[in-house]
Amino acid sequence: MLLGTVLVVLVLVVLFALLMVVGFNKLRVADIGCEEALGGIDVQLTRRADLIPNLVNTVKGYAAHESATFEAVTQARAQVAKAADGHDVAAKAAAEAALGQALVKVMAVAEAYPELKASANFADLQAQLAGTEDQLAFARRYYNDKVASLNTSVSTIPWMLFAGMAGVRRRDFYEAPAARTAPPTVEF
Repeated sequence: MLLGTVLVVLVLVVLFALLMVVGFNKLRVADIGCEEALGGIDVQLTRRADLIPNLVNTVKGYAAHESATFEAVTQARAQVAKAADGHDVAAKAAAEAALGQALVKVMAVAEAYPELKASANFADLQAQLAGTEDQLAFARRYYNDKVASLNTSVSTIPWMLFAGMAGVRRRDFYEAPAARTAPPTVEF
C-alpha cells in the first residue's frame, strides 16, 4: 500500500514537472516568435526607408523647389531608423506613419510632373515601393497574429501559471496611429 502511494505521488510529480517544462517552452517559443515577427516589420520599414531616397532623388531632378517635402522625408527616415533600434511597438507605428505621410507628399509632387511619371526609373521605384508596402502589411498582420497567440496563452489556464516563470508578458498589437487613418494634406 505504501509503495503504491509513493508511486502515485512520484508519477504526479513527474507529470507536473513535464507540464512546467512544456508550459515554459510554449511561452518562450511564442515570445521569440513575436520578437521575430517584429523584426520582420523592421526589415520592411528599413527597406522602404532605403527605397525612398532613390525616389526622392528622382523627383528632385524634376521639382528641385520642393525642399520642404524632401526635408520631411529625411526627418521621417531618421525616425524610422531610431524606432527600428528599439522594441517600442507604438514608436515603430508612429515612425511608419510619419514616413508614410512624407511619402504621400513626394508622390503628390510627382503627380505634378507628367514627364517624371513617364520615367522608367520612377516607375520601377514605384513598383518596388508598392511591393514593399504589401510585404510590410503582411509583416504587420503576421506580428499581430503572433501577439494574439501569445496573449491568449498568457491569459489562459494552465499557461498563465507559467508566464512569470518564463519571463513572458502580454505584448501590444501593432496599430497604426490615428493620424495614419486621416488623409494627408499636401501644400505647394
